[in-house]
Amino acid sequence: MITALLARLATHGDLEAIVHAESSTTYAELADQVDTYADQLRLHGIIAGRVVALEAGHSSEAAAALLALVSLGAVCVPMTDLPAAKAEEFREVGEVESVVSLSPTDGKIVHRSTGVTAAHPLYARLGSLGHPGLVLFSSGTTGRAKASVLDLDKVLARYLDVRRGYRTLSFLNLDHIGGINTLLHTLSQGGTLVTIPQRTPDQVFATIAEHRVEVLPTTPTFLTMTLIDGAHRRHDTSSLTLITYGTEPMPPQTLGRMATDLPDVRLKQTYGLSELGIMATSSRANDSLWVRLGGAGFEHKVVDGVLWIRSEMAMLGYLNAEAPFDDDGFFNTQDAVEVDGEYLHILGRTSELINVGGEKVYPNEVESVLLEIDNIADVTVSALANPVTGHVVQAAVSLVEPEDRRGLRARVDAHCRTRLDAYKVPAKIVVVDSPHHSDRFKKRRA
Repeated sequence: MITALLARLATHGDLEAIVHAESSTTYAELADQVDTYADQLRLHGIIAGRVVALEAGHSSEAAAALLALVSLGAVCVPMTDLPAAKAEEFREVGEVESVVSLSPTDGKIVHRSTGVTAAHPLYARLGSLGHPGLVLFSSGTTGRAKASVLDLDKVLARYLDVRRGYRTLSFLNLDHIGGINTLLHTLSQGGTLVTIPQRTPDQVFATIAEHRVEVLPTTPTFLTMTLIDGAHRRHDTSSLTLITYGTEPMPPQTLGRMATDLPDVRLKQTYGLSELGIMATSSRANDSLWVRLGGAGFEHKVVDGVLWIRSEMAMLGYLNAEAPFDDDGFFNTQDAVEVDGEYLHILGRTSELINVGGEKVYPNEVESVLLEIDNIADVTVSALANPVTGHVVQAAVSLVEPEDRRGLRARVDAHCRTRLDAYKVPAKIVVVDSPHHSDRFKKRRA
């Protein structure tokens, strides 16, 4: 499959493939870079089946290095900037044998061997198939990160259909299934991938204006930050035709305001997991949270209100956990859903559920109500231990302007009691200045 993909890239010739740091790389130049890196990697002993951590952010060089590793049949473990302890944990769990980075001076491959010999049965299975692999770590927002092992031959197969290419912003990093999907989808279709130095609202929308970006793949948390910042109103968005959002539930207030502020932009909910890949989706309407899942290679079912998915490109398994597949190959996503005909409304992860005296509370429902209140810019709802009910609802809020805490408490209570059952009303309000999100722009709830 990688041979077919590289051949596809070569047909795009002098079209602009990647814009990075105000420089532009054509498809022909990218193909040459892939060949150059493959030669350098061979000299460092990178062969089929070797487990290699690629430590690099989004750039034309990072894309070329990733494709070169895949072309050699390696198992690639993409890693962006991480705290030293977390990076070491990921290398240990991944049984990484080589670490590859890119020289900041000349862009050449920098290699070091870890002295480890990868022996996990999942790697042996990839080796028996003769296929390259991909290891992706979950965000770990509510627990320890899990390492998914994917067969890259199966992943690449879904990017060979011919479609129109778009100018797409590389918002999600290469250590995320969404970032991998953006890279492969954009390049396979002859589109242009536009990178950004910082994922702030102002930088993102300034880049959209400067480089005439058409597609922005992002997260609900980032869109909420954008509404607070107002960057989409300061910069020219006339080139933008599509915003896709996923990775976590979308607050209705955020979706509604984005639909109003950007009426000519289609807002599309996406759905994907590291373990399964990215599914085709169709939103019921621009401002609707109801989504239809489907597409070739995917099936789904709902069991006791929880979404299960079977995917042709599903992971082989976890390196450090049991994989929740049933006997028919359906994966338990742990996403609670409501069903309306062929459409689903994703409520949130069952692991994030707050149990208040036996009653279920989904954080996103409470957050959506709190975001309706004047002067609340952002909010994260989580569980707080309680000796009587087991848990109560706690809300960490960021304010637009400073406010008396008693007055805030009274306003929150008054509004929530008209919109929520009593057990869902936050028992504790904490005002915070720190970010609500992880480096993947997902809410932190741990």
